[in-house]
Amino acid sequence: MSLQTRNVLFLCTANSARSILAEAILNRLGEGRFKAFSAGSHPRGQVNPDALECLKRRGHEVAGLNSKSWEVFSSPDAPQMDLIVTVCDAAAGEACPFWPGHPLTVHWGIPDPAGADGAEGGEAAFNLAYDRLERRIAALLALGGNVFTADDARTQLSIIGRIDD
Repeated sequence: MSLQTRNVLFLCTANSARSILAEAILNRLGEGRFKAFSAGSHPRGQVNPDALECLKRRGHEVAGLNSKSWEVFSSPDAPQMDLIVTVCDAAAGEACPFWPGHPLTVHWGIPDPAGADGAEGGEAAFNLAYDRLERRIAALLALGGNVFTADDARTQLSIIGRIDD
């Protein structure tokens, strides 16, 4: 019996940094068990160059990563999501489109590395966001595919969102 690939959509308002990082991390660590996507409510239209540099430093392929609207994933012919994860507070508070299939939805707030200033900004801020997302995604993967059918699935997934808080 083959395992079902689970689709996960990471949302952030601009879809230029945090959600892009999460998409790349899960696609690599998920090893085919998960397919990650990212989108934004008000996409910037281009990926933050510092996010791309962060991914390259960590050995990720960045070709194909792009900033896009969440509307791409709300149409009837879009891939059906199993999980929607908001990674910024603004996207968590916005009215989301109807998601076909009624996926689980959780919030994993990550400080915006693109908005960090001074000594906390730049490379260090992107590394911190990457590390936090990587730990949370590793925790998701440790739960296994059964989490999607568990009675307390939303609770388990929400707890992951508090790692590093």
